Amino acid sequence: MPDPLSLSVAQLRAACIAGSVTPTAVIEAVLARNAAIDDPAIWITAPDAAALRRRATELEALPPAARAGLPLFGIPFAVKDNIDVGGMPTTAACPDFAYSPERNAVVVQRLLDAGAIVVGKTNLDQFATGLVGVRSPYGVPRNAFDARYVPGGSSSGSAIAVARGLAMFALGTDTAGSGRIPAGFNDLVGLKPSRGVLSNEGVVPACRSLDCVSIFARSAEDVRFAFTAAVGATDDEPYGRPFAATSLPGWKGLRVGVPAEPEFFGDAGYAKLHAGAVERARQLGAEVVAVDFAPFAEIAASLYAGPWVAERYAAVGGFIEAHPDAVHPTTRRIIGGAGGMLASDAFKAMYRHEALRRRCARILAGIHVLMVPTAPTIPTLADLEADPLGPNTRLGTYTNFVNLLDLAAIALPAGFRDDGLPFGVTLIAPPMTDLALLDLGAAWQGTIELAVVGAHLEGQPLHHELEGAPRLRRTTTASSYRLFALAGTRPPKPGIVRVEAGGVAIEVETYAMTSEAFGRFVARVPPPLAIGTLELACGKQVKGFVCEPAALAGAQDISSYGGWRAYRKAAAGG
Repeated sequence: MPDPLSLSVAQLRAACIAGSVTPTAVIEAVLARNAAIDDPAIWITAPDAAALRRRATELEALPPAARAGLPLFGIPFAVKDNIDVGGMPTTAACPDFAYSPERNAVVVQRLLDAGAIVVGKTNLDQFATGLVGVRSPYGVPRNAFDARYVPGGSSSGSAIAVARGLAMFALGTDTAGSGRIPAGFNDLVGLKPSRGVLSNEGVVPACRSLDCVSIFARSAEDVRFAFTAAVGATDDEPYGRPFAATSLPGWKGLRVGVPAEPEFFGDAGYAKLHAGAVERARQLGAEVVAVDFAPFAEIAASLYAGPWVAERYAAVGGFIEAHPDAVHPTTRRIIGGAGGMLASDAFKAMYRHEALRRRCARILAGIHVLMVPTAPTIPTLADLEADPLGPNTRLGTYTNFVNLLDLAAIALPAGFRDDGLPFGVTLIAPPMTDLALLDLGAAWQGTIELAVVGAHLEGQPLHHELEGAPRLRRTTTASSYRLFALAGTRPPKPGIVRVEAGGVAIEVETYAMTSEAFGRFVARVPPPLAIGTLELACGKQVKGFVCEPAALAGAQDISSYGGWRAYRKAAAGG
């Protein structure tokens, strides 16, 4: 039986309905994986084995017809701990604030009614105030790629639960970017829905007028399953509204706006990846136009400099004043400082906001979507120790304005820096385009990741055959391959083969290719080489070069060099 947690939501649901995988098997896989991961800070309420097994048994008792009618039958998900789950405390990452809800938040109940299974409650920046994921007395969830870097917040635990395979999807919240920044930092998809279309009933407010429940998953298609099951606000929610889907063109014919002068605060790796993502949008058929980002940036800066921070004070300021020692110092500093704001300050900010909103509206009227980096850079934990506020402020550059302008957004993976840290882009569009953004996201992820090992590496003689495809990552294969210098090839080329024993990790680069470009590329690959499947060091399987065994006769085993570049340098006497 395949690892159920390696499947997509659609695959796992189908397997559970067919009976080839049971909800109990899913839960046991979650519990085993959680026990093997040494990161207790992911959870505030950790998975309860007995409760999860009871839920699995309940689902398995359903007749086949009932199972087939549940769109999330047997799917495990995690919930940010500012969203109520009956039977589990809600803390908002503040133990003294904790309460025991009698019932589930509406959005949680909708997912349970669809057959899903709540795994546990996840960690967050206290009171959902922050984009870094480190402001919690329950510890800091570890970034899934490098523990020296922030996981992203405020929905840090939810993102890490998905990235580490403990849940198929997770609920977060997003007021300033908390459903997008953690996605970008952990190679996930993060949907920031249109305001009000997912219920906020049973959610601890940050800014009631802006708050959204967000969804993390590994793919846009997985997010779609969760979104369509969860969508719908109650009639008495003051900021709720019915979902009325609005379409967008597909990538071919899509007019994409990008910042004319994007800011990366010195992060050359993110700048290069963003340029590659823009080129990738062109390859998918989009028309890319540069737009003035200044009004969006000014609105973004106003979220914490303006009256909206006073809205956070309205939500939890009384508690902070009564329990100052119970609140994280940075959170107390941000929210507590709003207590002295005047109503006149709010009106002044609203007047400026309206002027900026009109400028942004004119820009948005000329494009279908705005594409921005999800984050301009990724700070380390040490950066936050030295400056608790500055890095967080910079992270809001491309996120803070979205809810203030009543837009929908989806964060998408878009490659890796040379040090292995992920980068993401965000597509932003008018409200009610949520499903259309998911369509664009699915097509974006549907490009083919191709691994190259020799003459097609950057700087090598056949690199041009990749047709300008953006590089996703520079990494290695799993430690189960041997590399050979093939005889008689022009230009010189290596052959890589998988072995049962004695394998090593081999340097590779991976590139995102459209299906059309991939087809043209494969047609040019000469024997004895071919395109098959390679396993990367992270466990992901991608398309890549393989070699016919007959070509290894007389070939030189160069595996000890760890890659083609190192071998060629040594052969040249370098």
